[in-house]
Amino acid sequence: MSSYYEASARERLLGLLDEGSFQEILPPSARISSPHLRQLDTPAAFDDGIIVGKGLLDGKPVLAAAQEGGFMGGAVGEVHGAKLTGLLERALDEKPAAVLLLVESGGVRLHEANAGLIAVSEIMRAILAVRAAGIPVFVLDGGQFGCFGGMGIASRLCDAVVMSEEGRLGLSGPEVIETTMGVEEFDSRDRALVWRTLGGKHRYLLGEAAGIVPDAIAAFRDAAIGLLRQAQAPDLSLAAMQAEHRRLANRLERFGQCRDAIDIWRSLGIEEPAGLPLLEIPEFVARTQDRRA
Repeated sequence: MSSYYEASARERLLGLLDEGSFQEILPPSARISSPHLRQLDTPAAFDDGIIVGKGLLDGKPVLAAAQEGGFMGGAVGEVHGAKLTGLLERALDEKPAAVLLLVESGGVRLHEANAGLIAVSEIMRAILAVRAAGIPVFVLDGGQFGCFGGMGIASRLCDAVVMSEEGRLGLSGPEVIETTMGVEEFDSRDRALVWRTLGGKHRYLLGEAAGIVPDAIAAFRDAAIGLLRQAQAPDLSLAAMQAEHRRLANRLERFGQCRDAIDIWRSLGIEEPAGLPLLEIPEFVARTQDRRA
């Protein structure tokens, strides 16, 4: 089994798409890197931490991007963001079957400040434009650095998110929460706490992840093919947005007083909730499929 968690962004992308079909856009040989990092004498990468291109998934044309957590934690800067925005805008012209985002990012690159923030806002706007054109955007999240900050928000703007147990998704990362609110509020060194709060199993139970898969590139590929086959035109109407707001308000009312993810799982009617982190994915899904929020 080839681990998604341990693979590089390029290995994930090549393993996900049909063999031999990937065509990279602006590869490292184009030598496009961040001008801001050079000015700060900070090491740069010729792909700026993101790989973008097109290929086939189950024989259908798709556009795809993979963030490289090994370079600055996948943080978004001006060039990084421009490559992703450009890929999304390309979708409006090429009309692929879907856009796949293999996310792994700690958020905005602090070295680039406003340039990174602007880049994230452009990514968000482009995602909504692609979805409004009837092209689904799917997120795959199972990397070592998780998906936080602006990319965490962008991920929830997409049609569906698929995670592994090892993936993490949130607005603020554990260290940021601890720094801001104190270790008593959230201990970033408590790995069990981190994963049961931000990890794939909890996000799946809350309904924020449409699917959860084992840590294998092949499993993510199968899940992406499943999403592609079931894809429908997104409902971006005001009524749909209002319904989503009501769902979130009800969730807050139901779980707002819970101090731990285990308390939420217990409220969902799951027996022996403390044992969920120990379950393999097939058993976990079987035990919880009727208990999701």
